[in-house]
Amino acid sequence: MLCGAQRSAGYPDFEADSWVGVLVPARTPKEIMAMLNRKIVKILAVPDMQDRLLGLGYEAVGSTPEEFATRIKLETEKWAKVIRSANIKP
Repeated sequence: MLCGAQRSAGYPDFEADSWVGVLVPARTPKEIMAMLNRKIVKILAVPDMQDRLLGLGYEAVGSTPEEFATRIKLETEKWAKVIRSANIKP
């Protein structure tokens, strides 16, 4: 997500966002994950919930478990590259 304030501050290629998701233990049955996903997506579609989240600075996105897993993988790869290039140590 690009923010106008960040662009006007002289950083046209700056990109930063945050995301929140629900994780379950490894080997959780797919039918349980699907049921949780359906219920969460349904809640996120409620207008009052969307308004509340927007007020907190979040845009509700009800993705699938597979889409969220891909997001986690891509974010992990992106930030691992940043950490390596900046030589950040624990």
